[in-house]
Amino acid sequence: MLGKLSWAAILLNEPIAVLTGAVVVLVILTVLGIITIKGWWPYLWREWLTSVDHKRLGVMYFLLALVMLLRGFADAIMMRSQQAVAVGGAQGYLPPDHYNQIFSAHGTIMIFFVAMPFVIGLINFVVPLQLGVRDVAFPVLNSVSFWLTASGALLVNASLVIGNFARTGWMGYPPLSELTFSPDVGVDYYLWSLQISGIGTLLTGVNFVTTILKLRAPGMIYFRMPVFCWTALATNMLIIAAFPILTATFVMLLLDRYVGMHFFTNDAGGNQMMYVNLFWAWGHPEVYILILPAFGVFSEVIATFSGKGLFSYRSMVLATLGICVLSFMVWLHHFFTMGAGADVNAFFGIMSMIIAVPTGVKVFNWLFTLFRGRIVFKTPLLFAIGFMVTFVIGGMTGVLLAVPPVDFVLHNSVFLVAHFHNVIIGGVVFGALAGYNYWFPKAFGFTLDERLGQASFWCWLVGFYLAFTPLYVLGLMGMTRRLQHISDPSWQPLLLVAEAGAVLIFCGILCQIAQLYVSIRTR
Repeated sequence: MLGKLSWAAILLNEPIAVLTGAVVVLVILTVLGIITIKGWWPYLWREWLTSVDHKRLGVMYFLLALVMLLRGFADAIMMRSQQAVAVGGAQGYLPPDHYNQIFSAHGTIMIFFVAMPFVIGLINFVVPLQLGVRDVAFPVLNSVSFWLTASGALLVNASLVIGNFARTGWMGYPPLSELTFSPDVGVDYYLWSLQISGIGTLLTGVNFVTTILKLRAPGMIYFRMPVFCWTALATNMLIIAAFPILTATFVMLLLDRYVGMHFFTNDAGGNQMMYVNLFWAWGHPEVYILILPAFGVFSEVIATFSGKGLFSYRSMVLATLGICVLSFMVWLHHFFTMGAGADVNAFFGIMSMIIAVPTGVKVFNWLFTLFRGRIVFKTPLLFAIGFMVTFVIGGMTGVLLAVPPVDFVLHNSVFLVAHFHNVIIGGVVFGALAGYNYWFPKAFGFTLDERLGQASFWCWLVGFYLAFTPLYVLGLMGMTRRLQHISDPSWQPLLLVAEAGAVLIFCGILCQIAQLYVSIRTR
């Protein structure tokens, strides 16, 4: 990658990139200047940057995720704005090349550097405390894992001002990611950043599986572990099983690009669809790597704020383990249109419907936990209830897409985009924010402002429905994803509603920033 970079890699001819890069660099220099003037470097170095304490690493993971959420959301709102205005004769403000980089960076950042640090941060902070152990099995390795993830995030953001990012989407499919179509540094940034952070994630998986299986406090038998520990165990077993697939896939693509091999080049005897198979053999377990810890958070939150024990603890555990196994049997539903044949499509369609059963068990358990409980509507519980409504809708659209004939019609449309965000925002992000509000007093010794927390929730919930419900309709109308320009003017009103939803979500993020500031000032 470094051999491909020259002074031409500084994007002086793209004003948006230059301006954004300048703002980011200015913010970083300002923060570093304040830390230097205040004399905080010795404290930060000793207590945080070199810490191996699981609680501080959990906080740093969460802080990384929040910063990258702002970065990834900036991409999202630029895409929404471009699609809302680039209709008919209007071309919008983003050139096609820049737009392609933005939607690729958005997906990559949100999955690998927002959702993953959110859930790993919660696991880092909470699991050792719930198990009654002093720290994780390998504390130094835990710190290495965090800094590998942070290095990957830094590499992604370096592409903002030096070179460019991939134009391949967050999946990096060949042949678009091969040298013929992507000869510049964009795909190299993508591959190296995800390889580095992926190794850190794999080390985290090994660390926490060892911690949960071997270091529990005396008397903490498996069926006395809190549900969050069970979901953390399932998540980290999935990490150990799934992330080597992604690592090997990216190594093969790197060899294609650097050594002239042809693992994924059809013309030279390779198989492009093998990349898609391998990517989603990791990619669908990854969905459950993200959502299972959120399920654990909601189990803790709902039990606490309904004043009851969790309904049917054992069925929750068994459902978690069932999801863990079934998640490896559904990956092909991501590309039913490949032409694998009716038998293969039927098997993966049926399995995609079956995996909804243990998830449904969890939803009913949460509802029965709330039933006749002494419910207190605090911010974490609001996120949990918002999750249940939103996730059930997302699950139903997922089962719809699991029907191969339906998928043939809706594949690659914005209906699919709406479904995916329905699950990830309504599940993972709501779960992370519920956990953030729920365990913040445990981490810092004071509570977050409740009014701003609830204002944030309502902005997120209403903004989400405004932003993504129109996409379901547009998908049924035939709008495909990744469009830089909209040719059908009749789609514009719904795109403007989606833009308004994105603005409302941004208000939710601002409320969270204000909530943290006000809470610190008034503690």
